[in-house]
Amino acid sequence: MTIIAPSILSADFARLGEEVREVETHGADWIHIDIMDGQYVPNLTFGPPVVAAIRSYTKLPFDVHLMVNTPERLLDDLVKAGADRITVHAEACVHLHRTVHAIRELGLKAGVALNPHTPLSVLDYVLDDLDLVLIMTVNPGFGGQSFIPAMLPKIRALREELNRRGRTEAHIEVDGGINGETAKLVAEAGANALVAGNYIFGQQDRSSAISTLRAAAQS
Repeated sequence: MTIIAPSILSADFARLGEEVREVETHGADWIHIDIMDGQYVPNLTFGPPVVAAIRSYTKLPFDVHLMVNTPERLLDDLVKAGADRITVHAEACVHLHRTVHAIRELGLKAGVALNPHTPLSVLDYVLDDLDLVLIMTVNPGFGGQSFIPAMLPKIRALREELNRRGRTEAHIEVDGGINGETAKLVAEAGANALVAGNYIFGQQDRSSAISTLRAAAQS
């Protein structure tokens, strides 16, 4: 099964709740929420109050991606706001193992994101504790960037390692430059959760965009 997770970073902020509800009706599986602090990445987006504000608009899982320094400071507030899974950046955590376990102890699914330059080896001692690994296929911080093809071998290597460890249930998520063409490439490499912002919210026909991504990934 391919999971389609529209990123609300590309939605109309003036009608965010309605945008979330609309993609649910058109077949989305998760809602991807990029929280940026203006420090770890240059952009500044939203925080737990916005997550809480849109929670009533959908029953879909909230897939929260923290592009922030010291992400552990937001965990309690995100649980209260209605997050279902939280992904932190390995590069932003001083104590990655501790942060992953803090997420799990709060009853949420835990993920770790890796920037394009970050090797898979940083996950060696936490991979068995993760529900998800997010491979950034662009450099983080802004929507609308072009896909980095050099990430495909990284996705393949990660899938092979998860299979070797018997962790076939763990998701490999990709974020950045995902469209009808790149969806097929990342799925062939082993990804099963696709984050797409501009490709979905930039089109009038969101249903067609979501269906195209799913069909491309499963072809």
